Amino acid sequence: MRLVVAAPHSGAGKTTLSLALALALREAGLRVQPFKVGPDYIDPTHLERAAGRRPYNLDGFFLDEEGFLALFRHGMRGADFALIEGVMGLFDGKDPLGRVGSTAQVAKLLRAPVALVVDAKGMAGSIAPLAKGFLEYDPGVRVVGVFANRVGSERHAEILREALASLGLPLLGWLLQDPALELPERHLGLVLAGEVAPPLAALRQAFRVDLEGVLRLAASAPPLPEAPSFLPEKRPPRARLAYAWDRAFSFYYPEALELLTALGAELVPFSPLEDETLPEAHALLLGGGYPELFAERLAENRTLKEAIRRFPGPVVAECGGYMYLSQGLWVGDRFYPMVGRVPGEARMAERPVLGYREVEALWDNPLARKGEVFKGHEFHYARLPPSPNPAWRRRGGSEVEGFTDGRVLASFVHLYLPARPEGAERLLDLAQGLL
Repeated sequence: MRLVVAAPHSGAGKTTLSLALALALREAGLRVQPFKVGPDYIDPTHLERAAGRRPYNLDGFFLDEEGFLALFRHGMRGADFALIEGVMGLFDGKDPLGRVGSTAQVAKLLRAPVALVVDAKGMAGSIAPLAKGFLEYDPGVRVVGVFANRVGSERHAEILREALASLGLPLLGWLLQDPALELPERHLGLVLAGEVAPPLAALRQAFRVDLEGVLRLAASAPPLPEAPSFLPEKRPPRARLAYAWDRAFSFYYPEALELLTALGAELVPFSPLEDETLPEAHALLLGGGYPELFAERLAENRTLKEAIRRFPGPVVAECGGYMYLSQGLWVGDRFYPMVGRVPGEARMAERPVLGYREVEALWDNPLARKGEVFKGHEFHYARLPPSPNPAWRRRGGSEVEGFTDGRVLASFVHLYLPARPEGAERLLDLAQGLL
């Protein structure tokens, strides 16, 4: 069984409804596997709390159809129900028609029915023409029902139900408008579930759902084609990779870490906030996160900064990790010295840089040989000046980005390693001293 939870636009309540639905399905005795469409590190932390299973990202830009289906089957091991939370609006993606990188593309690849989440505040009969547009826009996307968010009352829900009945669409469930059900936000999206507990008890009590209808529609999805194993056959451990993991750094694709483990990496977490020494390791991973929120504490941990600066093995730093490796971080008018391993000072800006990326290596680096192309994504507010040794050139353009000296790779681009497993192989070979 599988169901895509989509919406007309961002902010309609997809995550809130997905959490409530996951709780209801679990209470019915089902093993729920959550997935998140797109390159999102934040919403999955909340989905994991509600479903009790680690989510995976599903993205039609990163993977071809065979790889995409392989990842889906990999995630579904031991699960009964696939709950796939969409991204932005249903047809929002890399291109204007949402053919790539959209929730609609994921629904097509999975042959999955779609339930539309509508923010119903201030809306009555108008829900019908809104839903009708999504119902009829693309025959390849099967919209089968609606969830209503921010409903005013039981009578309001009944009006919405009657309006949707004119289209033959069921109102599958609804949530009252209640501030207690909302998830707090900040500049990169929702606050991580590890910092604030999602209101699971309140959602469980407030959610009204036709669970029988949900299960019937989710079971209507046809069988999927066979797909190969997503991960290679597991190899014996051959290199220790220390990766930053705490409140400041936690943005990693779980399938990328699983790929590294399958290829022989022994992953060892450490905290740039708390630890004074690095664990024994052959390579370092510094993922994305929120160094700007913890800049003072990161700056004060001089012992660990020096250990990272002097680390002799390969280092891969993405986004927040790039900021941490820089000469320092400006937050407002305050400057905080960082590791000082790469040139430039990071400054926070008011507008984000975001979007899918295809980047070509300008030099050999810990993941790529010169000329190789990788796929990734950017989403950050920080800026760093152009580097004298940029790591990447945007494919199809002249824009360059990041830093490399052959041993260190620092960039704002979050690379999707499962799309190019040879990058992970290269990192481990370098860690072993084989290259």
